[in-house]
Amino acid sequence: MNVRQWHDSLAPRERNLVYVAAALVGIAVLYFGLALPLEHLHARQVARVEKKAADLAWMRQAAPRVAAIATRGGAAGSESLVVLVDRTGRESGLAGAVRDQSPNGTNGLRLRLEGAPFDAMISWLAGLQQQYGVNVSDATLDGGSAPGLVNASITLTHGAAAAP
Repeated sequence: MNVRQWHDSLAPRERNLVYVAAALVGIAVLYFGLALPLEHLHARQVARVEKKAADLAWMRQAAPRVAAIATRGGAAGSESLVVLVDRTGRESGLAGAVRDQSPNGTNGLRLRLEGAPFDAMISWLAGLQQQYGVNVSDATLDGGSAPGLVNASITLTHGAAAAP
């Protein structure tokens, strides 16, 4: 006996129960297979955004202290900005993402990064600001080829002439 014969052999009341049970199973599959995972993904994304907002607030709070250190001469010493950016970029794992560097005035540098991990780039920029008094005076970020990667045009300035 196949499913069609079995179905036809049921009484109308039993068929209605089968339809209701099938509908409930379908709703359960949709909920547990689609809605629940999407809800979980949304909660993770909300938590990630909140963490990034907290990081940004901390960076904004630390910016005046870094600027004060830079104006007192706490910057990189005799190391040029180009050398400093190249060295710290390699240490941060961003050497493969740097596509172009060009001077910008007497104490500035323009960079082009492609396919850079966003978190590594932000940590690197924060480290440059905190440890060497290098500020981001201008930045343009675009989504990269994969989640978490960005393309960026960044102008860095060294010393007191930069505004955080």
